[in-house]
Amino acid sequence: MNATSGLVLAVFIGMLLPLQALINAALGRQTFGPVFAALMSFAVGTVVLSVWWLSSRPAFETSALAKVPWWAWTGGMIGAVYVAGATLLIPRMGAAALICAVVFGQVVGSLVLDHFGVLHTRTPIDPLRVVGALLVVAGALLVVRPWQSAA
Repeated sequence: MNATSGLVLAVFIGMLLPLQALINAALGRQTFGPVFAALMSFAVGTVVLSVWWLSSRPAFETSALAKVPWWAWTGGMIGAVYVAGATLLIPRMGAAALICAVVFGQVVGSLVLDHFGVLHTRTPIDPLRVVGALLVVAGALLVVRPWQSAA
């Protein structure tokens, strides 16, 4: 995959996230609440990923699982918090405000993780990256407009 197709795929995935949150919120309203909807989202996702993984004919050795550090299993927990939180918040905030807040959090978190080289090569924060983060903040504020009351 080249850089351009990777970027297009990333943008497409980003466009799906607010739709996922809206679908999960609707499921939660029609069933047993946002946590149940998030659980079903993960259940369906588990089936889809299992079929995808199995269709790729993976090599599987259980001994490899014993070598994995404890923290490598926390990604699913973070995903669950995101999906459940988005399912809970999107009816209160709306899609644009939720995604802007999430993107802001991702930029700040990414800058910190890059700066300290957490789980990858260190990329120190520099003035240009700070300006980029501030532009994201400005964009989020212009979309969310917290100074206006909800109509």
